[in-house]
Amino acid sequence: MDNKNNNSKEQETPKSNTVKNPNEWTTGAEPMTGAQQSYLKTLSDEAGEELDENLSKAEASKKIDELQHKTGRGLNNAQ
Repeated sequence: MDNKNNNSKEQETPKSNTVKNPNEWTTGAEPMTGAQQSYLKTLSDEAGEELDENLSKAEASKKIDELQHKTGRGLNNAQ
């Protein structure tokens, strides 16, 4: 019976490391990736903002989140 309770608890609170706070990334201080830069360019253009090309990976991720909320782009699955 204890095993059932343990299994039940594990199912209720799944642990995932697929979504991590950018502040906790070990590579967050590295320059943003090409994919991030390309997507940020698209979002920045739509938002009427200038793209800062010197962002780190972590900063770029945060900016992407900010601009997605501002433009509504990329939020279909988040809600």
